[in-house]
Amino acid sequence: MRLRLALPLVVLCMLLPACSANDDTIGCDVVAGQNDINPLDRSEIRDGGNLRLSLTGFPENFNALNVDGNNAEIAKILWAIMPRAYSVDATAALTINTDYFTDIALTNENPQQVTYTINPKAVWSDGTPITWEDLQSQGAALSGATEGYRFATTNGFDRVEKIERGVDDRQAIITFKQHYAEWRGQFSGNAMLYPKAVTATPEAFNTSLLNDIPLTAGPFVVKNIDKTQNRITLGRNPLWWGATPKLDSITFIVLEDSALVQSLQNDEIDAADLRTVDDLRGTQDVSGLEVRCALENEFTHITFNGAPGSILNDPKLRVAISKGINRQEVADSVHHGIVEDPTLLNNHIFLEGQVGYEDNAQPIAFDPEQARTELDELGWKLVGDVREKDGRQLEIRNVMYKSDYWQQVSSIVQQDLADIGVRLIIDPFPGEGFFPDVVIPGRFDLANFRWVGDAFPLASLPQIYAYNPDDLQSNFGRIGSPEINALIEQAIAELDPVKANELANKVDRLVFEEGFSIPLVQSPGNVGIRASVANFGAPGLASYDYTAIGFTK
Repeated sequence: MRLRLALPLVVLCMLLPACSANDDTIGCDVVAGQNDINPLDRSEIRDGGNLRLSLTGFPENFNALNVDGNNAEIAKILWAIMPRAYSVDATAALTINTDYFTDIALTNENPQQVTYTINPKAVWSDGTPITWEDLQSQGAALSGATEGYRFATTNGFDRVEKIERGVDDRQAIITFKQHYAEWRGQFSGNAMLYPKAVTATPEAFNTSLLNDIPLTAGPFVVKNIDKTQNRITLGRNPLWWGATPKLDSITFIVLEDSALVQSLQNDEIDAADLRTVDDLRGTQDVSGLEVRCALENEFTHITFNGAPGSILNDPKLRVAISKGINRQEVADSVHHGIVEDPTLLNNHIFLEGQVGYEDNAQPIAFDPEQARTELDELGWKLVGDVREKDGRQLEIRNVMYKSDYWQQVSSIVQQDLADIGVRLIIDPFPGEGFFPDVVIPGRFDLANFRWVGDAFPLASLPQIYAYNPDDLQSNFGRIGSPEINALIEQAIAELDPVKANELANKVDRLVFEEGFSIPLVQSPGNVGIRASVANFGAPGLASYDYTAIGFTK
């Protein structure tokens, strides 16, 4: 399952773990399969303390399964307070999260069955046990069988026949009607488990967590939401059955993107994403701060709107326009001074460092002459500086989160497209409302944001790249084809991981040929942080242990 995020990714950082200070390239060298979190034993961390982090705005919905809550900014809060079935290390290897499940096993292949055995100590924050009914209710909500649930993805539950009680209330048996390759990710990664009260009805699913999340099951709980002070505060969960958290609290402060580094320098927050050379230098020059870096599971991209009636409805037009955009120039520009050789992401599904990554981007290779030829063949003829067809100018609107990073990206794209006779209008928006008011309703021609993934990349196939006009999930551009849908079905039905990855790459090649979106660059995760913070910073592909995060003695 993927989460969306309006913010740009952090700048690349090249030399793990220490950062170089030469004038040509600043940053640290990130290597796949590593992270940079100042790992320390719990005995070296003091008890207590408040970790101060940032948000760009208050959550639109605390239900990350809902399309309005499917946002990485919201997940920052949820990861500390909600159950996930697996823990993930820096190499993306999985281990069962035994705080919640003592065992998870594929117990049959024909039909496919998975048995979840729940930790007998696991309870929701009101003291009620976590049971098989919570899993069953979430599966039913995401199955698509009942209308009205505004889910971001079915997460494979449309392939489930039933979820039953096992040997007792603390065991759930999932029986599939169709094989599902990413079965381990159904209650893990970015798809957290919610109590049955949240998933029991469409109304509860869509609206019960708009302003608060009262029922949780993590080492922390929400203590206070103060919109006047722009703060959300988490405190220790008094009913938590696992290791006692080292921190007393975690405070999330709503800040403008432009204020992050200054707030870090002024000791108002303890960590901040670093997006420019000046951000890096400003962090390195302050005593008590350091830069941590690790290749992350996220990337920036440009999504097309190909909805019926839109100006970019024709896939041939989208591909022609893609060929007119110099992606390498974008990478070189936004990472100037950060890395010696910025590299492009050339896959929609897998990231560099993940098993399965291949370069499939040839269909949109930069070729402005070919772009002009194809536009001519499609009937878009140059009239002055802008192409026209049937009296309509080839003018398209690019929406984006208002930041220097995205402004820089969009300005380069604007110049490239002007060179082939396409006029681009740049339309920036603040973080709050950007997705529910602009992107999700499809009020754009191009949209810039980033996808934040997890250790289950195949789950993004039906979530983002399949197209069903009656079940869009996270296909905001409303683009697809029966051929792509059929290949996605083959990939997610394949239980052999090697064969599933091969099929996923076939999907990716078709997605490029369809002009679905333009991947740009992967995030290495530069984070400016107080040197005294342990077990936190740049996690790479790994999940955090929120009980171990704290401040050094």
